Amino acid sequence: MKVRQLSIFMENRAGRLAEIMQSLGDAGINIRALSLADTSDFGILRLIVSQVDKALEVLRKAGHTVSLTDVVAVEVPDHPGGLASVLTPLREAGVNVEYMYAFVEKATDKAVVIFRFEETEAALKVLAGARISVLPAETVYKL
Repeated sequence: MKVRQLSIFMENRAGRLAEIMQSLGDAGINIRALSLADTSDFGILRLIVSQVDKALEVLRKAGHTVSLTDVVAVEVPDHPGGLASVLTPLREAGVNVEYMYAFVEKATDKAVVIFRFEETEAALKVLAGARISVLPAETVYKL
């Protein structure tokens, strides 16, 4: 149950983020989740979008450097210690979390967190064994 994430490498300058968002908006692509990390010279914009293939085409056509990454959308109990209850079995299994970011919208009464794991298949097995809900990609793209 992997979700395809777009990673856009962008120059850190005024208006660059707006250009990307305008391109996606003009193409009718909805953003489901995002994360932006930057340095003084460049940024990496990570997006979960409603139409992955179309977004990839639109952004590449506009001259952006874009890559696809597999991530996992996990339902996390929305109470103190909820995230720890998801991370503990991963830690015990030795699965490394490379990065994560929260989803703005909830699918259920639980929060949704996007994870990038060093070993995605191993992480999926641990999550399933711990009975932690992982959302299917199609559900995530439609949230």
